[in-house]
Amino acid sequence: MQAVEALESNVRSYSRSFPAIFSRARGSIMLTDGGRTVIDFLSGAGTLNYGHNNHQIKAALTEYLASDAVVHGLDLATPAKLEFMETFRSVILRERDLQYRFQFTGPTGSNAIEAALKLARKITGRKNVISFTRGYHGMSLGAIAASGNRSYRTASGISLTGATFMPYDGYLGPTVDTAEYLQKILVDESGGIDSPAAILVETVQGEGGINVATRQWLQSIQAIAKQVGALFIVDDIQMGCGRTGDFFSFEFAALAPDVIVLSKSLSGYGLPLSMLLIKEGFDAWQPGEHTGTFRGNNLALVSAAAAINLYWRDRSFAQGIHRMGELMRRRLETIASEQGNSFAVRGRGMVLGFDCQTAEIAEATTRKAFDKGLMIERCGPAHEIVKFLPALTIDVETLNHGLQIFEESLAETLKQIRVN
Repeated sequence: MQAVEALESNVRSYSRSFPAIFSRARGSIMLTDGGRTVIDFLSGAGTLNYGHNNHQIKAALTEYLASDAVVHGLDLATPAKLEFMETFRSVILRERDLQYRFQFTGPTGSNAIEAALKLARKITGRKNVISFTRGYHGMSLGAIAASGNRSYRTASGISLTGATFMPYDGYLGPTVDTAEYLQKILVDESGGIDSPAAILVETVQGEGGINVATRQWLQSIQAIAKQVGALFIVDDIQMGCGRTGDFFSFEFAALAPDVIVLSKSLSGYGLPLSMLLIKEGFDAWQPGEHTGTFRGNNLALVSAAAAINLYWRDRSFAQGIHRMGELMRRRLETIASEQGNSFAVRGRGMVLGFDCQTAEIAEATTRKAFDKGLMIERCGPAHEIVKFLPALTIDVETLNHGLQIFEESLAETLKQIRVN
């Protein structure tokens, strides 16, 4: 690790939280150069929903590479791109009675958010975007302007404009309907808020603390967007591709967003791939108005199509996610209850947050967990939430082992704090 510290920028973060050199990985297990085995509950920050080095997806990649097919092709038409779009349309969209056009953006989720906001402003002629407290949409200037984290915003070094923040579901307590507040202020000609080009929302806020929006609230936000002539954009970068149980995180609420933003686990293998799904009537781009050298990574399109064919052609995989999610939730709720410190558990599917109340408890717990062989990160306004993002393909034995390590680490942390 000394070489890493000497050579790599101070901006690195995960290598500080998990100080080891990781040499191999498969499924939900990572191996270090020192021979340690680590259970992975981080999953590449939600990028590895199907685990590390999924061998069935790898087979599609190696076959493609061996054929000398096009890997980098800008936005040229290729068999890999066509196969992905046709597979996604038939398996994902058609089964959900959804119709969208595909836009392949630069390789990051931030670039896809930039494209979505740019498109909304082009269509409406408006500049303002409604975003929500504790939301997170990426690190580029346009994306971070629509994100709430103060430290990330400050690091930009300039005034961030173009977004107005409104309270997310539950932000003002369980008795306040924040959708009603948003609707009232937007339709009021003296409300002081510029008419928005878009309303941008996560159905579950990941970085913000695993804050979960209700079905009714999301439906109200979609209706408000339509009422005020704004595009309704769902950021499904981390919560899509099965993380909450269904392929799209908004399916439980029966939504039909104008634009859907996808990235992270879209490629199925940790390869960079981001895209927008755009309703037909909103595809207002002129050729080349939003471009990028690495849009439509063909290798990632191959792995993405393989992942869809492997896991999403029937409902069994989604049903398994819901079952494993319930197992996780019950175990974590039992841990919270037994510790008696007003801890709380929240989330949907296989994304869950354990509210430790303080950053001190969360930080010490995750540090001890890593020492015991579990990689797990924190989130929330003060990093007080322990965030559970295991691979959707994890087996029950490994999941339970990881949860046991977390339980032991939390108990040791609380005992240490009480003694001190």
